[in-house]
Amino acid sequence: MTGFAPESVHVSRLRTWIALLRGVNVVGARKLLMKDLAALLERDGFGAVRTYIQSGNVVFESASGSARALEARIARLILAHAGFTTRVLVLSSAELGGAVRGNPFPQAALDHKALHLFFLSAPPVRPDLESLTRLRSGGEAFALRERVFYLHTPRGFAQSALHDKVERYLGVPATARNWRTANRLLAMAAPVRPAATARAARGAARRGLSGQRRQKAR
Repeated sequence: MTGFAPESVHVSRLRTWIALLRGVNVVGARKLLMKDLAALLERDGFGAVRTYIQSGNVVFESASGSARALEARIARLILAHAGFTTRVLVLSSAELGGAVRGNPFPQAALDHKALHLFFLSAPPVRPDLESLTRLRSGGEAFALRERVFYLHTPRGFAQSALHDKVERYLGVPATARNWRTANRLLAMAAPVRPAATARAARGAARRGLSGQRRQKAR
């Protein structure tokens, strides 16, 4: 599986989702702390809410709504709380997993900042890949896979003439995350296996019993 497919089917069972926010800051304009966002989502009924760094990454559980409906719901909550509109992209854990597995640049393992995944709001209808190709320099490379645009910039993302032209030439809104963040979010969204949980509980119990024995021996 490469890229990811649109999520539009209503679901009723509890599912794990990943929300990617764009244009939120720690201070100044468009300020939204992740701890405040987590509390906001929890008050509105989202479950198991956890965030990753300040750039607007949230993993949560919800038993209702499609990805598009969840995007609109989160955007409304932020507008009501913080007073500004921000773009929200919601992925299922399967979609994010497909994007990570579909990475065509394995060299990203050597430098996670050299690879960025642009998650697109929709598949580009007429992407202008020729214009993007003309902007490449310094060994840069890219690949478009459905709703994911992979950009490899060995000399640095900020120095690339491509990185701020992706939306213009693909013709759809996008939000980017580097390789480490994409993998970290996927790990956070992974279900906790019962066997692993049981092993962890047994280990904690053994450590507790051992500690009690040491206390008695003193």
